[in-house]
Amino acid sequence: MTASACEYIPGLANVPAAQSSISYVDGKKGILEYRGFQIEDLAAKSTFLETTYLLIWGQLPSKQQLADFENEVRYHRRIKYRIRDMMKCFPETGHPMDALQTSAAALGLFYARRALNDPQYIREAVVRLIAKIPTMVAAFMQMRKGNDPIQPNDDLDYATNFLYMLTERIPEPLAARIFDVCLMLHAEHTINASTFSAMVTASTMTDPYAVIASAVGTLAGPLHGGANEEVIFMLQDIGSVENVRPYVENLIANKSKIMGFGHRVYKVKDPRATILQGLAERLFEQTGRDEYYDIAVELERVVEEKLGSKGIYANVDFYSGLVYRKLGIPTDLFTPIFAIARVAGWLAHWREQIGENRIFRPTQIYTGGHNHPYIPMRER
Repeated sequence: MTASACEYIPGLANVPAAQSSISYVDGKKGILEYRGFQIEDLAAKSTFLETTYLLIWGQLPSKQQLADFENEVRYHRRIKYRIRDMMKCFPETGHPMDALQTSAAALGLFYARRALNDPQYIREAVVRLIAKIPTMVAAFMQMRKGNDPIQPNDDLDYATNFLYMLTERIPEPLAARIFDVCLMLHAEHTINASTFSAMVTASTMTDPYAVIASAVGTLAGPLHGGANEEVIFMLQDIGSVENVRPYVENLIANKSKIMGFGHRVYKVKDPRATILQGLAERLFEQTGRDEYYDIAVELERVVEEKLGSKGIYANVDFYSGLVYRKLGIPTDLFTPIFAIARVAGWLAHWREQIGENRIFRPTQIYTGGHNHPYIPMRER
């Protein structure tokens, strides 16, 4: 097929860009699997670090393998003081995703060796990124308030430690478990925009820190990871259950996007949204109902009534923000938390990409002119 005969498909919709054994989605049936394991089973029985091990190394770990991995991650949670000093210079008004992208890229300055054929180097890079990204997110949140970062607590597990670094208070076990499940739900989702960004960067055989930094930058967009922030702002705008229907009808009339609804893959309710709604209700039983939850439930009902026939249902972003709010997490940290989780999936695709690498080099369909005469400056 010649270049002129190529079909242009905006956004590369449904164009296979790779073969992968990492995750599987059936958008019509609402199925999500990691390495063949259903997300519902993992959310009920696994932990984020065990799921991370599964995604990156392709199998559930033995008891000893998981203990070793957890200990390595615990050991590498701290960040270099020079990275902390750099972060202190960031503007307090900067978005945490920009701070995270810069900090993730800076890790490459300290661990610059690119031994992509060395399994030990790959494991060390995986451990450092899984361990240090949460510390950097929490550190920036403290420093933008004028505080010194709270050091990781080696006695705490992964999810509990992150919530501790945000508040210097050890969370209730239920809150920590729910947060851990949230991380599992966001850990991987086939070749979405940020994962594709990671894969393209990885295909150049650069270091994994640059790979993760590029993915973080892609995730920051409101059409990808930033949607859960926008959901909270939308619920605030609606204000009451009574305002839901006119609000939705106005958005539909103006052909505006309803944040937290619709998905390029799912044509039924996102299975992650179903799990997150259940987590929210468990959390509310212990800590009290969120003021926006009833608005959210009514909003989902009205949107399904109006747009369900078009395959538009709640996605993963719709309920995640309500859970994070109840955990005391600031709204502008929602997307960095998405990144903390998705590092697992990005690294899994990084390993898969460099295993049988070919640099990405798509073509284009040229729509410009030809043979224009050059016009001298004095005649323009």
